[in-house]
Amino acid sequence: MGATTRAVRGLEVMYDERGGGPSAVVLLHGFPFNHTLWREQAEALSDRHRVITPDLRGHGGTGLGEGVASSMEEMAEDVAALLGELHVSERVRLGGLSMGGYVTLAFYRLVPQRVRALVLADTRPQSDTEEARRAREETARRALREGMQTVADAMLPKLLVPSTREERPEVFERVREMILATRPEGAAAALRGMAARRDQTDLLREIDVPTLIVVGSEDALTPPKDSETMHRAIRGSRLVVIEGAGHVSNLERPAEFNRALEDFLKGIES
Repeated sequence: MGATTRAVRGLEVMYDERGGGPSAVVLLHGFPFNHTLWREQAEALSDRHRVITPDLRGHGGTGLGEGVASSMEEMAEDVAALLGELHVSERVRLGGLSMGGYVTLAFYRLVPQRVRALVLADTRPQSDTEEARRAREETARRALREGMQTVADAMLPKLLVPSTREERPEVFERVREMILATRPEGAAAALRGMAARRDQTDLLREIDVPTLIVVGSEDALTPPKDSETMHRAIRGSRLVVIEGAGHVSNLERPAEFNRALEDFLKGIES
């Protein structure tokens, strides 16, 4: 089908939809990216699943709305409403990377009955520390004042391992282009929403659906210890550490990421 837009909750929401299998897989991108983050995963899964990858509020081709902050709950409600517009009535396999993981947990708290399984990639359940909140606010102001180039310059060394830039410059450029394509207003609103997000640690023990946790071994932003914490708390969860990958593990090691994702989804079907 390809990328298109749909009016949802007063916003134009852009999303990509591929495949037409009996089960729906919904993948939510991180900050400050867009749905193309999941291109390799959508291609790999579309022969067996209906894969939906939206642009979250203020990112890509999706509108921002009127607020100065985009909460994780608002983004989750956007996704739920989009699924309604697309007539997705079955419980979905819902996954998110980084900020997309925050939205995934918010979605599960809001409407757990709509979730068949979870994928939490390079993310964490904890809320921000005061120091992290201050840093996000400063980044938000910098984005509005100076544009996204300074945000890209600051973030890229933390997102990817050094060998990716040296050996796979096309991946580095792809991540950089996604950042630069994000509107400063959308980035600032998301930063403020992440800073204000609730701590989801208490939710982990309530999760009663199959859960895959994936993390890059070299993730500097949400290190493996955060994934190990989630793994211990979520009953029956599966933890996969992707060696040599940083925070954007699905792009740095797509073959390993896809294998983990496909094996997990096949296990649910059997």
